[in-house]
Amino acid sequence: MDSDRSELRWGVEQRLEFIEFRLFWEGHVNRSDLMDQFGVSVNQASTDLNRYIGFAPANMVYDKSARSYVRGSAFQPQFLEPDASRYLAQLRSVAENILDREDSWIANLPSFASAPTPVRGVDPVTLRSVVGAIRRSEEIEIRYQSLSSPDPRWRWIAPHAIAFDGFRWHARAFCRTDECFKDFLLSRMIEIRGSRESGTSADDDLDWNSEVVLEVAPHPELSETQAKVIALDYGMRGGSAKIKVRRALLYYALRRLGLDTDPAARRPQDQQIVLMNAPEIGHSTPRVSAPVSGGVNG
Repeated sequence: MDSDRSELRWGVEQRLEFIEFRLFWEGHVNRSDLMDQFGVSVNQASTDLNRYIGFAPANMVYDKSARSYVRGSAFQPQFLEPDASRYLAQLRSVAENILDREDSWIANLPSFASAPTPVRGVDPVTLRSVVGAIRRSEEIEIRYQSLSSPDPRWRWIAPHAIAFDGFRWHARAFCRTDECFKDFLLSRMIEIRGSRESGTSADDDLDWNSEVVLEVAPHPELSETQAKVIALDYGMRGGSAKIKVRRALLYYALRRLGLDTDPAARRPQDQQIVLMNAPEIGHSTPRVSAPVSGGVNG
């Protein structure tokens, strides 16, 4: 069996990753799993399973009673790094109807649910226009409803990126009206009526191209046991965790982490974490107990 992974085609390697995913998370895999997931023939599924054995002979053994390959006791991943985030992302995608159950790599979905979030009305034609403008380095004229004005206004923008703040999707763009880079909610773009070549470069968006590091730590008023739990939640090392974020998304990151208000305004059990390096990231407020805030453009 040829064990040179560098010669594998993309489709073959994806099926081998699928085999490994099922072995790690489900403990077993068989030919019908491959046939159902990828629409391959019986012979192709058998070839893929044999090819996987060639790469990792200790990773699975055939169980005659179950008529399935089961995870070997000496299992060591070869094609993917087991990732809890990837598994949970699939659960969330199914829960939010982004991914069909049959398209998920998870065979036996556990009972699950997610807190509902409001549907953000992003028009697909609007998104297509924005993405197209980004690809072609163009400006587009949009009719945009900002909360700073009672009525929507026409303006030319030069989008160069798409951003997600944890709740809503934005276009990062240079605004010809205000002569600066700003965030524009895709859901508030009511109409797009024109495009033209743009002379704006994404390299000039300093806030987008620079990063800041948030250093967070357990709230100092938590008990030692509570602080240890929070440290585990956030993957802290040495009592703190460092989180990189683009400066353009700093406001949203602070808001999502609950760091945009004074920690003293909430119980330590509710606040849980505090920002240790507010001055270093551009805030003149005192450390830990001072409010941290930012602004939203557009």
